[in-house]
Amino acid sequence: MRALLSLTLRQLLRATLWTAGIVLLATVVAIALAVQTSPRWAPPSQVSAADVARARDFLRRSDPRRLPAGNAHTLVASEQEVNLLADQLVARVAPGGAARLTLSRGSALLQASLPLPRSPAGGWLNVEATLQQTSGLPRVEALRIGRLPVPRWVAERLLSRLVAQLGASAEGQLAHDMVQRVGITPGRLELVYAWRDDSYQRLLGTLVPPADQARLKAYAEHLADLTQAAPAEGLSLAQLLPPLFELARQRSAGGDGKSGDALAENRALLLTLAVHVSGRGLATLVPAARHWRQPRPVRVTLAGRDDFPQHLLISAVLALEGGGPLADAIGVYKEVADARHGSGFSFNDIAADRAGTRLGLLARRAPEQLQAQLARGIRESDFMPDVADLPQFLSEADFLSAYGGVGAPAYRRMQADIERRLDALPLFRGPLG
Repeated sequence: MRALLSLTLRQLLRATLWTAGIVLLATVVAIALAVQTSPRWAPPSQVSAADVARARDFLRRSDPRRLPAGNAHTLVASEQEVNLLADQLVARVAPGGAARLTLSRGSALLQASLPLPRSPAGGWLNVEATLQQTSGLPRVEALRIGRLPVPRWVAERLLSRLVAQLGASAEGQLAHDMVQRVGITPGRLELVYAWRDDSYQRLLGTLVPPADQARLKAYAEHLADLTQAAPAEGLSLAQLLPPLFELARQRSAGGDGKSGDALAENRALLLTLAVHVSGRGLATLVPAARHWRQPRPVRVTLAGRDDFPQHLLISAVLALEGGGPLADAIGVYKEVADARHGSGFSFNDIAADRAGTRLGLLARRAPEQLQAQLARGIRESDFMPDVADLPQFLSEADFLSAYGGVGAPAYRRMQADIERRLDALPLFRGPLG
């Protein structure tokens, strides 16, 4: 009997080891098939000013605050608009990645290349999924990750778990409560949703979660202290950056209830400054900000002008959030619009935009190092070139006559001149640049 029991245990152990080995081998094979060494789909090379104009028109006509609450509404987006938004979403959550949707009758093909974080070999997930229209949200009809085809039942289970995880978040719960149906037609996506009385406040809450609100409050109240004794002529941006980045450095160090997240601190700092110099209050983003200590409305300047800080800081925030191409395109779009209807096209504004883009990218790529450098002090000439000689206030006719339009050879020469000036600045030519 003892021998029989011993034999049985040996057989069970052997079977267990074989099963574990097969599972381990299958896992290794699956990972080898799923993870690839290079992206299959590249991100867009450039966001154009026309793309920005298209997105602006889309957001304006789709603003749900103008709609009556409680009723079902339909948001219609072209394939180009959907892909522009997808590009910016990927730039935020997976920098360097790419995604695109191809819309056909009743189905959509999603293709995405996503970098694996902290992968020593630089691995990529190349995902291809076919989404089928239903009476509600689309379902996954087919899924392939790298060279690994995923069975439909596995894909549905993965999607169910993802939906459950998203539903536990404020963003997921809001989407679940609002979105009723997604319709897919060739070149067009239709989103049927319900806009309720509390939807706008809930949307603001998802865009600026409590942790980010606490960061914004810290910088807004420190800015209130800095502006309290400001002289009548105002303050240079170079006077505000060091004390604010010193606060960011301290908060990023962690401990004592501080965040320990340098990137998030930089984002909150730059957003606070950008909102302040634009003349808007943080209450437009965070209603609770009405009860915070408010900065005095002092004039903030750069090279003696109060419009340069606006260009620089807004571009910095955009670059930090979505990468440089978006910030650059928005800057060009604004200048083209000014040439047609406003003060005229100004290359010195483009230079301020590009300085801001570089600052925002540094705040993202080397957050702690930037904090340490700016906290020690900075001059205007360290991050903003002399642009007094650059053409400005050009009408559309003068701009086209002299430079041939955006992207023409003469325009690109002006761009190259601006980049050379930026390259020579201490902040951008040093170890951070």
